[in-house]
Amino acid sequence: MPAPLVVESVARRFGEMVALYSASLELRSGELLALLGPNGAGKTTLIRSIAGRLKTDSGTIDVQGIPQVAGGSAKVAVHLGVIPQEIALYDTLTAVENLQLFGSIFGVPKSELAERIEWALEWTGLADRSHQPVKEFSGGMQRRLNIACGVLHKPSVILLDEPTVGVDPQSRERIWEMLQRLKSDGASIMLTTHQLDEAQQVADRIVIIDHGTTIAAGTFDQLVQATIGSQRRVVLRLSGPIENLPAGFSNAGENAVEYRVQNVASELPAILALIVPSGLQVEDITIHSPTLQAVFLHYTGRELRE
Repeated sequence: MPAPLVVESVARRFGEMVALYSASLELRSGELLALLGPNGAGKTTLIRSIAGRLKTDSGTIDVQGIPQVAGGSAKVAVHLGVIPQEIALYDTLTAVENLQLFGSIFGVPKSELAERIEWALEWTGLADRSHQPVKEFSGGMQRRLNIACGVLHKPSVILLDEPTVGVDPQSRERIWEMLQRLKSDGASIMLTTHQLDEAQQVADRIVIIDHGTTIAAGTFDQLVQATIGSQRRVVLRLSGPIENLPAGFSNAGENAVEYRVQNVASELPAILALIVPSGLQVEDITIHSPTLQAVFLHYTGRELRE
């Protein structure tokens, strides 16, 4: 069976600017895929192309084995849910009225609409606010309802652009719970985010694009092994400055040294023993594991892009 979403060598120019250059990815069945990249890397252009809102210059996009076309395909639309970063709700309407409207737009059968709306309100935690105008909702409540409106037709492939941007920690946690429930029900989810710590925790796989092309893809562990390696940084905070660094150590700031290890449990006692001749006390120990942020910077560089 083909993957629910396959993007092959997609390119898109805007005049002289190359937004996408040979971008490829695969969203597998029942997975949550994080699409990462610096500002201007082409993430939003790729999402809009998959949604059929942009005509690509070359390459192919297949959703559930059906080719996507410029302007969108009706055959693709039933399988695809697209939730933009911008809130796309009618703020003078209530939560129920917004869900009724979007359910109608996305072709939810009238016989199923009431049941779908009841599910959406429970799923988002908004059942007690169902008849309240959206303009009275907090930002987190609006974002949760925005997601519900985009998946009311039960799409099998869901695209989300920065789903947790600008929301409070409680709403952010609720949104991740919502997405995990969709995934458990069989949906395949791709999202963009700049919250790399969250992507590391929730994503089954990660795709990194830069300058319009795919530069890395794999699980977090696979990307770590391919770049920075799985060693841990052990940082020791000492009672004073150390004059002669033992072999293998490096400075880590004022009264601090660091050492890289593969296995903390087996190697830590020997590391501590190397400090004993200095006569200093170890006041604190911090262990730093590999992070997605370090992997991301390895692939994309450290320069700030606006």
